[in-house]
Amino acid sequence: MNRKCCCGEDSEEKRFKKKGRSEKDKKALISRINRISGQLSGIKGMIEEDRYCGDILIQISAAESALKSLSYVIMKNHLDTCVTDEILSGNTGITDEVMELFKKI
Repeated sequence: MNRKCCCGEDSEEKRFKKKGRSEKDKKALISRINRISGQLSGIKGMIEEDRYCGDILIQISAAESALKSLSYVIMKNHLDTCVTDEILSGNTGITDEVMELFKKI
């Protein structure tokens, strides 16, 4: 299996964990984020144009949905790589971290 774990410490900055992602994965995530940024810019424009509240709320809901979807993609990857690797190496305490993440998202 070719998985890279995000649970190791960065040698330059010990307070942040790092995750090695392929260029393809990074590009896909950044593409999603760019679409979400575009949605947020559109919402800002709607407010500046004094658009109807209901229309703005629908766009806000779409942006929230897109963010939630992004979080699910990242969580799935985290479970498939980082968490799996930690469990296989004997660190069953990683499940506490996962439960905290679930509570936050």
